[in-house]
Amino acid sequence: VSSLSWNAQLVSSGSRDSSIHHHDVRVASHQGVVGELQGHSQEVCGLKWSPQGSQLASGGNDNLLNIWEARRNQSRFVIGRHQAAVKALAWCPFHSNLLASGGGTADRRICLWNTGNGQCLNEVDTKSQVCAVQWSTHDRELVSSHGFTHNQLILWRYAGRGRVHKVVELTGHQARVLHMAQSPDGTTIVSA
Repeated sequence: VSSLSWNAQLVSSGSRDSSIHHHDVRVASHQGVVGELQGHSQEVCGLKWSPQGSQLASGGNDNLLNIWEARRNQSRFVIGRHQAAVKALAWCPFHSNLLASGGGTADRRICLWNTGNGQCLNEVDTKSQVCAVQWSTHDRELVSSHGFTHNQLILWRYAGRGRVHKVVELTGHQARVLHMAQSPDGTTIVSA
């Protein structure tokens, strides 16, 4: 299992064999798979359910971003815009069809997507591998964490229509910043 995401009813797991499995959390034994998605040709390294649980974004080492609807076994959009693995995925909490995706070392971009029509609203060259992305629950901001070459965090202000502006870069990590989590009150980010 290389990635996990949870909505109200399903835990979805991405695997190295390129598949995504759904497990129904309402069933006493979670061992049974209730659905399987095939849309990648390599490891699924990023998964994220939308806050409403209606859409699933998956990213892979095949450089693809797939957008799935909850009740369908085929992707609604297959997007090949990134030039490296797509691990970083985050749904905007204040726009239901806004998704941020980040590409690896050969790509270094954050793309903002309208998942209603599959259009890229904007892309930003971060100059570093994008490892994770996290939207603020209180402000119109997002944080990205990075690896090669700068190992930094970047705070971005969302300006609407897919536009973002860099607010500040935070340094201090000596290696890739692979993971981030937001505190329950939404005021703090922890990075690892």
